[in-house]
Amino acid sequence: MKNLESMEQFTTLKNEGKHIFLFSADWCGDCRVIEPVLPGIEAAYPDYTFVHIDRDKFIDLCVENDVFGIPSFIAYDNGKELGRFVSKDRKTEQEIKDFIESL
Repeated sequence: MKNLESMEQFTTLKNEGKHIFLFSADWCGDCRVIEPVLPGIEAAYPDYTFVHIDRDKFIDLCVENDVFGIPSFIAYDNGKELGRFVSKDRKTEQEIKDFIESL
């Protein structure tokens, strides 16, 4: 999973192609729990490019996107938001897959 490097990169990625953005942080225990399953999820959904956003580095981006809990996911297709799985709750592998399947 690539890491977001700048706000400009977010805008470009959001508007070009199909992306799922994962909002996370190093200190987030619930984020660490899902880390081992993320490579498998990425491989299962090759239509999407997955991008990790460090909540602490991009707090303004989190506020702009109403992401107040992590881990959270937002999916875009060429600038159109397809869906969001945004909450402060721990997510399971199946819940993440169900979210992607619902897009």
